[in-house]
Amino acid sequence: METKSKQLFEEAKRYIPGGVNSPVRAFGAVKRTPRFIASAYGDRIVDVDGNEMIDYVCSWGPGILGHAHPRVIKQIQKACENGLTYGAPTEKEVILAKLIAEMVPSMEVSRLVSSGTEAVMSAIRVARGYTKRDKIIKFKGCYHGHSDGLLVKAGSAALTTSIPDSAGVPADYTKNTLVASYNDFASVEALFQANPEEIAAVIVEPVAANMGVVLPKPGFLEFLREITKKFGALLIFDEVITGFRLALGGAQEYYQIVPDLTTLGKIVGGGMPIGAYGGRKEIMEVVSPVGAVYQAGTLSGNPIATTAGIETLQILKEDPKIYQRIEEKAKKIADIVRETAKGKVYVNQIGSLLSIFFTSKIVIDYESAVSSDTAKYAEYFGYLLDRGIYVAPSQFEAMFLSDAHTHQDVESTCQLIKEYFAGI
Repeated sequence: METKSKQLFEEAKRYIPGGVNSPVRAFGAVKRTPRFIASAYGDRIVDVDGNEMIDYVCSWGPGILGHAHPRVIKQIQKACENGLTYGAPTEKEVILAKLIAEMVPSMEVSRLVSSGTEAVMSAIRVARGYTKRDKIIKFKGCYHGHSDGLLVKAGSAALTTSIPDSAGVPADYTKNTLVASYNDFASVEALFQANPEEIAAVIVEPVAANMGVVLPKPGFLEFLREITKKFGALLIFDEVITGFRLALGGAQEYYQIVPDLTTLGKIVGGGMPIGAYGGRKEIMEVVSPVGAVYQAGTLSGNPIATTAGIETLQILKEDPKIYQRIEEKAKKIADIVRETAKGKVYVNQIGSLLSIFFTSKIVIDYESAVSSDTAKYAEYFGYLLDRGIYVAPSQFEAMFLSDAHTHQDVESTCQLIKEYFAGI
């Protein structure tokens, strides 16, 4: 049957590459037509054909309060009446920066930008400017946005499409990017031994979430903290996914590790286009106009995104028990899968994040993650989608829980998951 989503997708292909503005939205990995979304509220999204779905994508993470939270929407509407953007400083930028510093103490000084990609790109530049070194270490399967120097063995949609590197990136842009294996202590040690005075920083997702959710081994993050200090490099935590989601202070609070620099994504703006990077004052003072590292953006700290961010963070601050509530819901789904799938899949879950890998291997790194049967995941995805459950259209993305997910909706989801695994 021809649907409005199908019609829109065909029309979009005429004007937008692949019909989408971000590759994973094309549903290519799950061999489906993408649903074009018309509205969202609470834990639900509604497509242009009127199909209502329980949403476990949550705009890829920032929807920790659910969609269209009344308090956030009210403040955004008021802010819009005063204009959308000025290209000049506002008090709200100061308020948001103070909130970030309070909740993530390692971010004494931060700079607001317009996306997680921009935050990471800028943090890398700061690390190089501060240390006066060029090389960085990243991890295979960790995704840090689409800037040229970081599209090396990346995760997210790059895994789904089997293109870990991108065309259009000159070799010179990536020659200073060294790649280690996530959770592999020796691979990191070897790179430092080979380049003892050349590495500016190690950048890591403290909990990898773009090859699916992969947890750090006990001691791994501590090891990264120690070895970077030993060799005079900076440790950058990419908390675009985990920031304000694993805990109020992110993964660094959860694991009690203090990085030198941190990057945050759209959760800082309640899902609006925004990001932030920051760290110790002495490091951040290399940034222009104080220092020589240049970075700028007309929409950085715009009044609408900062308004949404302030209200979102205030709600999280007022109700810290939210983290316990959403973790319990995620754990319930993870436990149901483990009980009913009987070794057919492997489940990683931490806080409100989880991934169901269609592999019998224990998933601890890139190699074990990509052992997953993506065709089986596509079948699972389609089964849930046809029954009103919207999960990530890729094996290598996370499932997100929000405070808006009701116990009834979680129970319904668990029942459908049980039915699916009972039939395979």
